Amino acid sequence: MEIERRKYTKAYISIAPMIDVVFLLLLFFMLTSNLIREPAIKIQLPEADSAQATHKEHLTITVTEDKEVFLEDKPVDINELEDVLRSYGAHQLLKPVHIKTDRKTHVGRLIRVVDAVKLAGIKSFNIITKQGRKQKR
Repeated sequence: MEIERRKYTKAYISIAPMIDVVFLLLLFFMLTSNLIREPAIKIQLPEADSAQATHKEHLTITVTEDKEVFLEDKPVDINELEDVLRSYGAHQLLKPVHIKTDRKTHVGRLIRVVDAVKLAGIKSFNIITKQGRKQKR
């Protein structure tokens, strides 16, 4: 008596749908990377190993190498910065202020901006840097 054995078919995974998904993801990331806006004010942020991601809701003050000061991309005289910050209103002053300075900006100008922020009654501010490479010790 001969026993009949079952015939097993090999199971395989079709990779065509996976390739479609990978190409769609690639297309998505390529398109969205082109839509990310670069800031209109060109500065080179200093690097810091302790740099972290920041929150979205904030006021931004930018100081360029050419000693220009911008509040939310609008030029402001540094002598009037405190008054302009106070005119923003109480709800805006509760938001943290992010100060971006070019790495070639003199520290004295940064200190004047920080003083204007503090005198305007803003309690929370951050000096923005870009994350540097950690150095081996």
